[in-house]
Amino acid sequence: MSTNLTDYDTDNRGGEDGTQVVGHILQPGVDLSHKVILYLEAISVSFDGFKALNNLNLTIDAGELRCIIGPNGAGKTTMMDVITGKTRPDAGTCFFGQTLDLTRMTEPEIAHAGIGRKFQKPTIFENHTVFENLELAMKTDKRAWASLFAWLSQEGRDRITDTLKQVRLDHEADRPAGLLSHGQKQWLEIGMLLMQEPQLLLLDEPVAGMTDDETERTGELFKSLAGKHSLVVVEHDMAFIEQLGGKVTVLHEGSVLAEGDLATVQADPRVIEVYLGR
Repeated sequence: MSTNLTDYDTDNRGGEDGTQVVGHILQPGVDLSHKVILYLEAISVSFDGFKALNNLNLTIDAGELRCIIGPNGAGKTTMMDVITGKTRPDAGTCFFGQTLDLTRMTEPEIAHAGIGRKFQKPTIFENHTVFENLELAMKTDKRAWASLFAWLSQEGRDRITDTLKQVRLDHEADRPAGLLSHGQKQWLEIGMLLMQEPQLLLLDEPVAGMTDDETERTGELFKSLAGKHSLVVVEHDMAFIEQLGGKVTVLHEGSVLAEGDLATVQADPRVIEVYLGR
């Protein structure tokens, strides 16, 4: 069940002197007054003595398209788990905008606040049509009583039609999703995320297994989404990252090793040593 964030306006705890201490304030919407949508500060996460994240500091600007790279075990997946509430950090803070403390919110609350995540393997309803998949993903009241009497308004149909065009599936609307190519299934899941009206999209190796043409089209899609949404793309495909342009963050052993455009980080001796293997 999704929860309205206004139900959690304050986290009140008693201070040592008996006075009330306000831990954090959750306000409706995302406060982007500083033009930053995501703050990770001094985040650390350990699993059985292994530090998956080690004092990680990262900021993502509103509307930015950021690529995250790094060797296996660098902490990329754990970082996304922290952002989406799947993993609680041992230390540090993680804010969505200026006011939403993600470390104190549940996974459904975080999704409802405007963070969407796409995993490596697409999760779609294969026995339903492409159009029906987007309809099922639409951000609406999902409570049983509302769903029982739900009907799709013209506004809803228009939103689905626009999204189909956006993800290049407008000619596949009536096709069962299970018959789509691998790349088309990835685009459909991205479309399903867009139907949730996210402000921040986390995309984990989105072009893995795609053809060259599908990869190029995915890059065009992501660049068209930037500005309207903020995107964090975790990827190993350097040609795809080069197509996207923008800032690249290199993670190593749970911390930021280097940041800059792709050419800059590729020329960094530390990156060459730990990631590029040259």
